[in-house]
Amino acid sequence: MTETLTLTLKDRMRIERAVWTLDSYLRNLPRKSRIAKRRELRVNLRAASADVGAHEALRRLGNLRTMAAEYVVAEYGGPGPSWIVTTYFLIAAFYFMFWLSNARIDAFRSGAIAANPHLTGVFHVTGVAYVLTNDTLTFANGKMTEIGGTLLPLVYVCIFALAVLAGRLWRVVPALRHRRSLGVSNG
Repeated sequence: MTETLTLTLKDRMRIERAVWTLDSYLRNLPRKSRIAKRRELRVNLRAASADVGAHEALRRLGNLRTMAAEYVVAEYGGPGPSWIVTTYFLIAAFYFMFWLSNARIDAFRSGAIAANPHLTGVFHVTGVAYVLTNDTLTFANGKMTEIGGTLLPLVYVCIFALAVLAGRLWRVVPALRHRRSLGVSNG
């Protein structure tokens, strides 16, 4: 006769910790897929804990990072997309481009005001080809207003294309197709 072990509160907490640790490593997977993997792991760990005890079941589980990496490879056929990397890349790239645009105009303004603190007139600053439009700077008694100097559409296209590359977002499309084909065959 096999003896079934009952789970204590401490054992249940250990199991939940393992389940949610795995979930945190699977953050690049779609929500439904993560939920299914959490449920499967929870059920398997509870069943194994009833047979050999929670401590032994968790020991036999192995490395959760390795398990998560294998799930991601199974889902995407390689490293999965990273929305976090994509977001950080977009923020950094846009911050840099706007800083570059402002630094160019601030340098011109600082030099012009240093030469003549009560400067009055209209100046045209050439933009950077394919990156920034031309600027028209109007000075009135040392105060400046600016028209132009915006980023051109090519910059936005390049930044978004590089963000897709940095975050490996192309891996989302085959996974969506694969899930749809599974849904159609199961339906």
